[in-house]
Amino acid sequence: MTRSIACAAIRPLLVISAFGAIGSAQAGPAATGDPALARVRIVAAHRTPIASEVALTGDIQPQAQVNVAFRTNGKIAERRVEIGDHVEADQVLAVLEPLTQKANLDTARAALASAEALLTQAKMSFERQKQLLAGGFTTRSTYDNAEQELRTTQASVDSARAALGTAQEQFSYTELRAGVAGIVTSRSFEVGQVVQSGQTVLVLAQDGPRDAVFNVYESLLAQPPAGGTIAVALQSDPAVTATGTVREVSPTVDAATGTVRVKIGLQATPSAMGLGAVVVGHGRFALHKSVVLPWSALYRYDGRPAVWIFDPDTRTVSIRAVEIDRFASDIITLRRGVEPGERVVVAGIQFLRPGQSVAAADIADR
Repeated sequence: MTRSIACAAIRPLLVISAFGAIGSAQAGPAATGDPALARVRIVAAHRTPIASEVALTGDIQPQAQVNVAFRTNGKIAERRVEIGDHVEADQVLAVLEPLTQKANLDTARAALASAEALLTQAKMSFERQKQLLAGGFTTRSTYDNAEQELRTTQASVDSARAALGTAQEQFSYTELRAGVAGIVTSRSFEVGQVVQSGQTVLVLAQDGPRDAVFNVYESLLAQPPAGGTIAVALQSDPAVTATGTVREVSPTVDAATGTVRVKIGLQATPSAMGLGAVVVGHGRFALHKSVVLPWSALYRYDGRPAVWIFDPDTRTVSIRAVEIDRFASDIITLRRGVEPGERVVVAGIQFLRPGQSVAAADIADR
């Protein structure tokens, strides 16, 4: 009973003390006349000439590749090259089992021999009829028949000779030749495999000019490099260098990587820059003016990049969306959103809200 009375007496005292404390806290700043302001650091925006550089990693690829295929069906009997081998234009790369082609060739030869024998017989018969007609010992009709037989057998010989040429050509198709000199970069067949006519079995990187191929982000293509040339250096040995120009830009963006393939045609390829060698390309963009700010000025507002602008007349801040030109290691460059002379907050942005009054702790020109 005594404890309950004591607790009932204490509660009004606690409530009164609490309200007293709140009243003191609210009356403190008004009494002093010095409200607490967020302290920020600002810089004046200026347009600065910038010549951006970019370094990309790519590899060496041939400007021309050749898909090599047999020109007839058959079973692989022999393979004479491996990936990485250098081959000449007339070198035999693989051989098919020539059973069918050999039989067709023998048949064509036999047909030609038969036709030539009939032609010889027809010639002899025609000459005999010619002599008999001159002596009046044969009729004109018999002579005409002999002449017609000669012409027919001559046509048969020509046809057999053409068939033999076709059979010989088909037989030559059992040997696979590239037709160009180059390096074997891909092989998709084995001995014993049956292949079809036109089926690619080898890929050759043709000898000649080389490309340095890079996958770059689309934004880099909006502005061409200064001078139009790209310096390329071998990653394993930077002393090995070459220069080139943009030869081809892919018209589509790779859906997987979000990049665009760019081929740099090298003017002269050092021997150390073999196929597949990893290279580093250096490009320098033309001078252009942009507003440069430190990374600390960047803020995200409503899902977009933004900065805080300080108004020196009202000493308040406001949020403004900006468009980024590009990012560097410790700065950002703006394409639009901030005009020269405006004050941008570069420190203390995490405590700001639109329209808030602030105290500029440091004003520096940039």
